[in-house]
Parts: sequence; C-alpha cells; structure tokens
Amino acid sequence: MINREENPDFLNDFLDYSSTILNKSPNTMKEYNYDINHFLKFIKYKFKMAEMDDETGLSNVKVNDITVDTIAKIQLEDIHAFLGYMKETFHSKPATLARKTASIRVFFHYMCNKTKKIPNNPAIDLESPKLGKRLPKYLSLDQARELLKTASAPLPASHGNHDNATRNLAIITLFLNCGMRLSELVGINIKDIDFSENKLNVIGKGNKERTIYLNKACTNAINNYLQDRPKEGIKFDSRDALFLSEQRRRISNRTVQYIVKEEMRMAGIDPNKFSVHKLRHTAATLMYKYGNVDIRALQELLGHESISTTEIYTHVDNEQIRAAVESNPLADE
Repeated sequence: MINREENPDFLNDFLDYSSTILNKSPNTMKEYNYDINHFLKFIKYKFKMAEMDDETGLSNVKVNDITVDTIAKIQLEDIHAFLGYMKETFHSKPATLARKTASIRVFFHYMCNKTKKIPNNPAIDLESPKLGKRLPKYLSLDQARELLKTASAPLPASHGNHDNATRNLAIITLFLNCGMRLSELVGINIKDIDFSENKLNVIGKGNKERTIYLNKACTNAINNYLQDRPKEGIKFDSRDALFLSEQRRRISNRTVQYIVKEEMRMAGIDPNKFSVHKLRHTAATLMYKYGNVDIRALQELLGHESISTTEIYTHVDNEQIRAAVESNPLADE
C-alpha cells in the first residue's frame, strides 16, 4: 500500500502518470514509490537537509516537504553517490541497483521532459549497472515430484494447513506446471478460467494479459480446490478471487510464500535455497529439458518480452552438454 501523504506532490503526480499513461502494474508502482522515496531521503541527507541516525539510518527521514527547487539541483554525481550508498550500506546487488537506476531514470524523464518541472535531466546519461549472467536455480525433476507428492499427501488434523490442503496443492501445481509469477497467481479470478477450453488469463509484467493453457494436473487441482473453497463469509472485494486466505479474502503474496516454504520443508527441500520464483524457473527448465519445447513457445508461455530472457533456460542442462561432448567421434581416440 502506497502512503501518498508521505510523498511530495510531484511524486504522487509521477505515480499517477505512471499508472494511467504508462499503464504500469501495481507492483511496479510500489517499486517506483519505494525507490524514489529512498532516493529522496538520501538527497536530503546529502544536501544537509537531514541527518542520518546511527541506528535507523535514513528510514525516519521525511520527504513530503522536499521541493521541486531541490530536485532541480540534483546532478548526475548525486545519483551515483546514492547508488554507491546502496551498495556500500545495504550490499545491494547489481539487479537491485539496476532497478533503482531504471526508477530514477523514468522519474527524471517525467520531471524534465513530460512536465518541464525542472530545466535539466540529471539522469540523461545515467548508465545501468552491468549485470553478470547467472544461471537460474531450479528443482530437479525428482525434487519437483517430491514436492507435489508432499503437497498432495493427507495431513494430520493437528497440522496448521490441514483445512487448506487442496488449495495449497493447487498453488504448487500451477507454479510447477505453468511457470507463472507470484503476482499472476495471486491475481487469478475465477472468471479468468475457461474450463471448457482448459485455459486461464493472467495479468503479467507491464500490466500485459496473456493466456496460459492448463494441463490435466492443473484442471484437476483447481476443480478439487473449488469444491473446498469457502462459500460463505468471503470479503466483498475478494468474491472473485480464486485463492482465498483463512480470513476469506484474496490470498496475499506473503501467505503464498509461506505456503511454498512449508511444503518445501516437509518435502525435505531447503526452503532457504529455493524461493517461489524458483518454481517458475523449475517449470521452464523442466519443459525445455524434457518436453522439447520450442524456445519461442516458452517465451510466450512465460510472458517474456525479450527472447534473450528466455534463453537462460537453454544453458542450464549440463547433462546435454556432457552428452554432446561424449558424442564427439574423437571421444574414444
């Protein structure tokens, strides 16, 4: 939830522009708000308009009183100093710094080019931190099967998730079979599902809608859950939501993360090594490795804007690489 009262007016105007004109998703809006707020706190400190507390750092610095005149004084060096502060103080990784860089770049483009609130754009030459290519972490086929087996096993009445067994299994099944994002799963409405065609529509990054086709495991898991899904007492704004919490409202990201970690723990999988997003990597890797899925089809399924993002899954199969070397006609020479 964005607390607009803690923002200066120009930041709220920027968020409105991003939401309506740029059609950014709620998650992107939260990231913009968080990143720019953090940046403005640092600017107040750097411009000697606020002090840094030894215990809380900049967290208690208020920015709703910062003026456009102050924003107009910001130089590229100030942005670099902020990114350096993030790296040194919070050990921010290149991916985090790249996201903050993108947020700052869009913000200053709005302030200078769209609204002319400031005369110069200090981020015009701002470069994004270089990202080292990392291979995605994913569960092995045996681990994925064990996770599904654990999620589908009857739970004792004493277990906290006993009444939500079919819901939790449906969540795990959709992650492992469809490779959807956390926000996409949480946002599913019952009306988004076409049971006659075995498909559903989800809202992905950039507020873009795409179709995901459901296999037998998914349709069975969803139908079994719908039989147990609460019929009464559902919160008004959650009546359409597919997955409900124990409070009978749309399930939250945090609750889904907890469910997945608990199921992993019971399956003997270290929950500290594999996040919910790793289940998306798992689905993509297993489809590519065992399903002979075309890379373009995989791109469409995952909702990747660029094929280069999907191509990380073509480099993860060490067994195929080893087999290729072994097949060399010179291998036995």
